[in-house]
Amino acid sequence: MSKQLRILISGGGTGGHIFPALAIADALRRLRPEAEFLFVGANGRMEMEHVPRAGYRIAGIDMAGWQRGYSWASLRQNLGLPWKLWRSWQSARRIVRNFKPDVAVGTGGYASWAPVRVCQHLGIPTLIHEANSYAGLANRQLARRAQRICVAYEGMERYFPADRILLTGNPVRADLLIAIDKRAEALNFFGLADNGKTLAVLGGSLGARTLNEAMAQSTALLAQNPDVRVLWQCGRLYEKVYQQSATAQLPNVQLRPFIERIDLLYAAADVIISRAGAMAISELSVVGKPTILVPSPNVAEDHQLRNARALAERNAALLIADAQATERLLPQALALLRDPQQQEMLSKNIRQFARPNAAETIAREVLRLCEPFQNSVFAS
Repeated sequence: MSKQLRILISGGGTGGHIFPALAIADALRRLRPEAEFLFVGANGRMEMEHVPRAGYRIAGIDMAGWQRGYSWASLRQNLGLPWKLWRSWQSARRIVRNFKPDVAVGTGGYASWAPVRVCQHLGIPTLIHEANSYAGLANRQLARRAQRICVAYEGMERYFPADRILLTGNPVRADLLIAIDKRAEALNFFGLADNGKTLAVLGGSLGARTLNEAMAQSTALLAQNPDVRVLWQCGRLYEKVYQQSATAQLPNVQLRPFIERIDLLYAAADVIISRAGAMAISELSVVGKPTILVPSPNVAEDHQLRNARALAERNAALLIADAQATERLLPQALALLRDPQQQEMLSKNIRQFARPNAAETIAREVLRLCEPFQNSVFAS
């Protein structure tokens, strides 16, 4: 009889790495409820809070990524990176040897590199998932020895070995698959009556300065439309900046640094304003809500703009450039809230981009990888 299946999962730093990891873990747990899981993340980052809250054990390592820019602070952090890499490798090695996983899953971000690479060094099979059309540095390095590389976009052969790529889409949390049925619960959760329109503003888990500034400068416009309720997730980095703003004091505006029940946020919203990250688009496609995308210009190869254009060209979302958002974003959102025909069109078209079975597809690949290796690496 084989020993209890042990699965190590690593990825973090932002919600774009953490939430896919949790979705994969949930799918694996449904398929193999007896399996034991261990997440590995970076100390001090958001995964150390969100993973235990989701019911999984997590071990932390001290790790940091390469800092872009030319400031003295960035230079100082980058000079210390080799020492941090060595320490993270030693910590990851101890964690892996103690846990004895049968398989390891990496979802990107600098926190995933050391634990997944240690597993590869020890001969443990690994699977990585790349959410974006532009592959991150950690995944590009880990792909050299990964048995399976799951991707969300076509054309990823320019980054990864073609014979190990599987096009799966991005895994989304199971609760989002039924979010549309939770409107009554959602309105109660946010304390909203069922007699108005709700606008959700999402800048990602850390927040988006442009979206926050657009909100902060739209006080008069929102005051003139009291029937429009706004759920404004400003991000924890910006909470102190905007919590005392005039917009945040309006009775029809709720400002929160982070909304854990994203399923209820989507369920309550009639229109959503969002950045155009790969995971955001995957979630928005599944819930099928009318969306205005404001792609961030501060990403590699401008991939958020490409994401947004792919939807806008098929009338699946509206696109507003970051540089124009402060002036155009809220007027456009209010116009969309008053246009049910356009809402219906956008909802119908964005659902065509949904891949609701991505998490289970990836989970089954993980199980296929570990079966031939179980008991072979850490045999007693």
